[in-house]
Amino acid sequence: MGLPNRWQRLGWAVPWLLFQVFPVADLVSTPRPLPVQLVAAAGLVAFTVVYLGIFGDAFGERRDWPRVPLAVVAVIGVGLAVWLGPAWAGLMIYVSAAASVALPQRWVWPAVLGAGAVCAGVLAAHGVLGEVFILPVMCVLTAFALRGMRQLISVNNELVEAREELARNAVAEERLRFARDLHDLLGHSLSLIALKSELAGRLAERDPARARQEMADVEAAARRALAEVRDAVSGYRQVNLAQALAEARSALSAAGIALRAPAPGRSLPGPVDAVLGWVVREATTNVLRHSGARSVTVTLRTGDDAVELTVADDGRGGDAPAGAGLCGLAERLAAVGGRLDHGADAGSGFRLTASVPLTSPVAASPVTAS
Repeated sequence: MGLPNRWQRLGWAVPWLLFQVFPVADLVSTPRPLPVQLVAAAGLVAFTVVYLGIFGDAFGERRDWPRVPLAVVAVIGVGLAVWLGPAWAGLMIYVSAAASVALPQRWVWPAVLGAGAVCAGVLAAHGVLGEVFILPVMCVLTAFALRGMRQLISVNNELVEAREELARNAVAEERLRFARDLHDLLGHSLSLIALKSELAGRLAERDPARARQEMADVEAAARRALAEVRDAVSGYRQVNLAQALAEARSALSAAGIALRAPAPGRSLPGPVDAVLGWVVREATTNVLRHSGARSVTVTLRTGDDAVELTVADDGRGGDAPAGAGLCGLAERLAAVGGRLDHGADAGSGFRLTASVPLTSPVAASPVTAS
């Protein structure tokens, strides 16, 4: 969950508009000269529009704070409250809310206390402070609520950045490990091939038999290196369900995401076990990169002729088209006669379900899924 969009931020401002019932009712029910009513109504409309604009820009990536809109809200709010009386004193709650979401930390509480003081002063001047003392209190409580929301959003943004950094670090670490393994595998063999090829070149004219022997050694070293590379690549590409679950638990735990996974069960055919491992890997990658989830649940149902693996998270969900990872996963499943279903979960989050028949012709050799 990244930064809230403009409509979400405006949505947080709308509930506070309830307090405008009092100035609107006063404007309608209290007899005043028409010019006064028109000026008061225009002031209230301008106050509300600028106030909503402040919320629309709040909590975003801007580093500056909206000085002019805040000044407009404060001046109009104080002017209307002092001019028109207690029914308009509740506008100070909006001033407090705007200050809480837009001002730097060091200026929030002086502004909030100032708004509360103006509210209390207007009520006291008309002798109703004891009756509606809740209004100055609401100025402070509103500030506490919105400051907490602001802090929560800030912490959430930091967590999102930390998850992305963990994902980037995991990729970088895997690349380094693969590069290191290839260097260890090929460094000696390639050095040997280079030296023997150079020697064979020097011996080609004066000792052809020795040169042929050296080239035979080069061929043997090249074949040996090729076999080692194939073993290494095979080791990277082969995966099983138990291994994938263990890796997923480690990666998700590092990102602060809980994993609920099944205990080791019955043995599965090798190709089925491997493709289910790839399902868990792809689902884990998507959770770390896109979901913003707090928990992931893996469910494994094994029948007489098929097995179904479901990975569900409680993140943002969505119905975006499948990317390269999910398309590749669908191809892997199709190769063993399986099927991939994915999409937004019924409640919230994203669900990935893989169904694989146990009677597929390619499912020949069983392994233990533990």
